[in-house]
Amino acid sequence: MATLYHSPQSRSDTVVDLVRMLGADVEIREVTIRRQDGSGEQDANNPHPEKKVPYLVDGDEHVRERGAIILYLTDGHPQAKLGPLPGEKGRGAYLSWLLYYQGVMEPVLILKWAGVTHSVVTDGLGDEERMLEQLTAALRKGPWLLGDQFSAADMLCSSPFQWFGDSLPAGPEIRDWVDRCAARVAEATA
Repeated sequence: MATLYHSPQSRSDTVVDLVRMLGADVEIREVTIRRQDGSGEQDANNPHPEKKVPYLVDGDEHVRERGAIILYLTDGHPQAKLGPLPGEKGRGAYLSWLLYYQGVMEPVLILKWAGVTHSVVTDGLGDEERMLEQLTAALRKGPWLLGDQFSAADMLCSSPFQWFGDSLPAGPEIRDWVDRCAARVAEATA
């Protein structure tokens, strides 16, 4: 059985929700992590090399980073239809959104939260305005990032808006999408 290392009220919450939505046979093991406020300790029981969460151990496979774990789990549980498989329509967009989150969205939001601005950052990653434009453009084509299909990419990409809520400026397309995502997850995990 796979084990997901998790700490409540952290980035791993989205993956825990996904495990429940997939009906996956994954043990969820809580560990302690150092929080942004400096509280918490590194937990010796957490096998993540940096003592972060989420971290998935499935036999000899060790998977870290939310996008990678989400892809691993959705590919392994295709019956849930939360991510297109190789060869299926929407696979490229699905992969793109998972990696866009990891490579652009999260860094841009963390740097903004930390008050870091520099032309190298905006030239390389973009900025919050461009990020919001990308999301809005996709959501104008359908209620979800993949058009008519809700996916785990919606769960991942909407997660910072659920955490930070009104502190992140966003238009109605994004706010409505975040509400739809939250409702979909709540309904499926109730």
